[in-house]
This record gives sequence, C-alpha cells and structure tokens, in this order.
Amino acid sequence: MKNTLVILGLIIGFTSCSQNESSESLTTADAKSQNNMAIKSTDFPVGTAYTGSKVAAPGAYNQLKQNLKKNDAIGIIAEVDHSKNANSIGENLDYTKIIFFGNPNLGTPLMQRNQLAGLDLPQKVLFYRDENKDNIALYNSVSYLESRHGLEGVPTLDKISAALKNLVSDATKSDIKFSSDQTVAEGAGIITKKSSKNFEATYSSLKNALSSNENISIVAELDHQENAASVGLELNPTKIIIFGNPNLGTPLMKQNQSIGLDLPQKMLVWENDEGEVFVSYNDPYFIAERHDIDGPDEILETISNALDNLSNTAIAN
Repeated sequence: MKNTLVILGLIIGFTSCSQNESSESLTTADAKSQNNMAIKSTDFPVGTAYTGSKVAAPGAYNQLKQNLKKNDAIGIIAEVDHSKNANSIGENLDYTKIIFFGNPNLGTPLMQRNQLAGLDLPQKVLFYRDENKDNIALYNSVSYLESRHGLEGVPTLDKISAALKNLVSDATKSDIKFSSDQTVAEGAGIITKKSSKNFEATYSSLKNALSSNENISIVAELDHQENAASVGLELNPTKIIIFGNPNLGTPLMKQNQSIGLDLPQKMLVWENDEGEVFVSYNDPYFIAERHDIDGPDEILETISNALDNLSNTAIAN
C-alpha cells in the first residue's frame, strides 16, 4: 500500500500543469496526419519504451518539461536541442530534442547496487519527428537498465517504470509500448578503465581535457553522491559529465534519430568500496549497433579514439 501511495503521488505531481501550458502542449498540427499503425516495435532500439505521440513533438516536449518542473522531487539536469546544434554546423535535422532529469530517491538505490548504473542516469526522454513525420517519444526501459547493470530486485525499479510511463503517456496522449527486444547482457557496451589518481584528480583531469578542446561543449555535470546525500542516502563518490560535438553526432542522427537518446556522450567517474577509482563510458560501436547505425566508419572511429584519449588523460599520472 505504501508503494502504491508513493507511485500515485508521483503521478499526481507529474501530471499537474497550468491551463495555458496544456493548451500549448496540445498543438497537434504536425500530429494529425500521423499513421501510428505504421510504427512497429521492431523499428526501435533494444531496451527502449516508445510511443507515437498524438501531440506534435515540440508540444509533447513542452508538456513533459512543465510536468517535471511542477514536481519538487525531480530536478531537470539539462536540455539538448540536437536540431539546433545540427543547424549550427550547417546541417538540417528534423525536430530532435532530449531532456535529462532525475529523482535521487529513485535513482540512488540503483547506483547503490551498481555504480555503473550512473552512466544511464539521470533519466532522459527523446522527442523527435522522423522521416515519415511521425512524432516519437523514446526512453530507456527499466528492463534495459536492470539487465545492463544487474539490478534485479532493486525496489525502486517498479516506481521508476510507473513514473516514466505516466509522464510520457501524459505528455504525448498516447499509450507506451516497448521495442521487441528489451534486454542486453550485463555490462554490455561499457568500457571501464582504472585510474592511477584519486577521485577528484581523475575527474578534474577529465574536465580540463574536455574544457580545453574547442570542438567539445560540456552540457552538464552531475554529482550523484551529492544528490544522494540531499535525500539522506549514502553513495560512494560518483560523478557524470555530459559533453558533445555536433560535427560527430549529427551525421549519426541523420541516419537514425533514435541515437539521439544516447547522445551527447557521457563519462562516469566513480570510486568503489576499496577506494579504487575508475572512468567508464559507452562504447560508440555498441551505441551504433543498438540504433542500427551503419557507419560512417570514419566518424565512429573518430569518436572511439577521442573517448579513448580523453579517458586515458583522466586516469594517467
């Protein structure tokens, strides 16, 4: 009963918004001609939840954002307009925008089980209009998080699943569905390197390397340990930094916009119970395969080499 009340409280908080905000979010000019019957579960990446929105993607995005802002337990971490970033380098990309948000009461228990879960936290939802002019909302399913990070039995998983489902279905006015494949092997697509430095020195080295590269923009930084402490929970030192380069990400999204769910790039710096420090990040080849991206090989190689060099800089004395 207690869990049920918590979920209901989340849902009520998530769905409250002003009348003006609701009117704006229900703009359906681009969504009226949408043929949801053409959207199939096999069209979406492994481990995702999706919906063909009855609301135009920009309106659905705004509705979700307003609902998030109304809930005191949730913090919006960052917003990335992939289309705007593409335009900044002279490329065209239809509406593609992602929002990052979190609730440490729900996310911290996942990282207490496995700090690598912090690589997929905070939560994020991608909204885009695809080549068929379908308006799509996409996010990582709890099954994906559970399988990738070995989180079976963590009690907050069901609450996260219910909250995300209600948030996105309310914003899109559509039912949530799931891709045909939901799970991956534990640790799939995660590259981890042990640092020779302490936690703070490792993170500082990484941030300095990113800041000194004029082609890279730091989008957000999140101290998972600090957020855990804010709600009275304990967590070993764990920080994530989110960064991107539209010259590399845009060509991939032009092949398949769904890869915007895993962009911008992220690196997690974490310290285990023994005081050992690590840097972890997503293998770009795994991400490309997840989203059915077929090259271009030179871009994937460039991304892979860049992440390798950045992580090596972070861990080396």
